[in-house]
Amino acid sequence: MVYLWCLLTFLLLASFLLLPNSFPFIHFLPCIHHGNLLRKTCQARSCIFNQYFWNATKNFRSESLLGEGGFGCVFKGWIDEHTYLPTKPGTGIVVAVKKLKRGSLQGYKEWLAEVNYLGQLRHDNLVRLIGYCSESDDRLLVYEYMPKGSLENHLFRKGVAPISWRVRMNIAVDVARGLSFLHSCQPNVIYRDLKASNILLDSEFNAKLSDFGLAREGPTGDKTHVSTRVMGTRGYAAPEYVATGHLTPKSDVYSFGVVLLELLSGKRALDQEKVGRVEETLVDWGKPLLSDSKRMLRIMDTRMGGQYSRKEAQAAASLALNCLHTDPKNRPSMVDVLEELERLLSSKDVLRTPDSRAIRRTPPARSR
Repeated sequence: MVYLWCLLTFLLLASFLLLPNSFPFIHFLPCIHHGNLLRKTCQARSCIFNQYFWNATKNFRSESLLGEGGFGCVFKGWIDEHTYLPTKPGTGIVVAVKKLKRGSLQGYKEWLAEVNYLGQLRHDNLVRLIGYCSESDDRLLVYEYMPKGSLENHLFRKGVAPISWRVRMNIAVDVARGLSFLHSCQPNVIYRDLKASNILLDSEFNAKLSDFGLAREGPTGDKTHVSTRVMGTRGYAAPEYVATGHLTPKSDVYSFGVVLLELLSGKRALDQEKVGRVEETLVDWGKPLLSDSKRMLRIMDTRMGGQYSRKEAQAAASLALNCLHTDPKNRPSMVDVLEELERLLSSKDVLRTPDSRAIRRTPPARSR
């Protein structure tokens, strides 16, 4: 089995490197060559990686660090807007460069998954993969840069200004659009790792899904689920998936319900200070309140200063409760979730702020 897995992995990687034109939505960096050119330019590729990418990210120093995950770090870098070659810091296009930790088998599998899914899929609410590099044990992924960072930072980091109700609901719509797109693909794609830290925001607070390392192809034909090793983040994963390893698109719906509850409450999915106690997750704490219209407002983030529509808040809370249903069959599809959120958002396109100035938001972009 190990030999077979290694062979399949090798063939998958070879297909990425030898057939780049099969992924029309990637702008391949010049360090990615194919066919005979790849076999004849090993030294040149080594120079490109060691010199240009080190320079483009300031030698991967801490001052360029944007974030760190289990299998690698993400750095701020620059590429030329015409050639997509790495360039010196401060010139060209700003990008995010994920550098995989060496010797990580799971990290390598996730690197392959990211190239596979983000290399073939394109949507306004998925972070764009610009290119990738694979050289010896050094592997990079180059993404569009998201200047506002992650939703996690804006909801939970101390000292960061709270985001408004309208922005929160726009983010929810964007995330729902991204998931709805994935679930509508043929074959469908299960994201499997929806959480606040994987939702990135551009300069206008438009949200995009990032980090597709755990994404899986959904069930096909007569199959009702995909059986897989339980992965993801505690507090976000659907209970039936944690218990059985059975993965379906409804697993993503549950995770979306958790994120929606985070947007409503401003609280983390898993409170580390309460781990081991009775109410250790946000869902444990929030579900009893979501189901009681008289107590529902107790979950609302006080940092919003009460500047939200009570009717909209109740509708969003009801939707979150439906997404968090214990039985996956009773959860709505992401298409239904999106329709409900868009209806909620369109009910009032102008929000009055405390100083009576009107703020009008541009409707979130649809898929191309």
